[in-house]
Amino acid sequence: MTGQVLAAIIGTVAFSVLYSVPRAYYPHCGFIGGAGWLVYCLLIPHTTAPEATFFAAILVVLLSRMSAVWERCPVTIFLISGIFPLVPGGGVYWTAYYIVTNQMELAARTGFMAVKVAVAIVLGIVLVFQLPQKVFHMGKTRNKERKL
Repeated sequence: MTGQVLAAIIGTVAFSVLYSVPRAYYPHCGFIGGAGWLVYCLLIPHTTAPEATFFAAILVVLLSRMSAVWERCPVTIFLISGIFPLVPGGGVYWTAYYIVTNQMELAARTGFMAVKVAVAIVLGIVLVFQLPQKVFHMGKTRNKERKL
């Protein structure tokens, strides 16, 4: 599992480079992507892939919103990079492969699973974005008040 989390961190940072994220945010992006993948890996033996992805997406969005407040930048910098390891690219690939090779039953099964995982990601994002922004500013505001 350590190797998978490390690969998720490296993959997230690499995607951040392609997405033109400023260099200062690479550690945040890598941490967020690795944390999401760690939650996925810990939950997948006990739940289904969509459920594990849902909870991992919730963590990714929470960490992305906190990092955005901390760094005072848009949340999309961290969210799009951090969600990258959870995207069901393999499922979409295998669905297309099974369609081309005329294995329609396997195509339907893998395609439906990829859609369920994608919907789980969307639901996790929507759920966390329903939290008010001031929830994420509370800790930062308290630290400023202490310094004064």
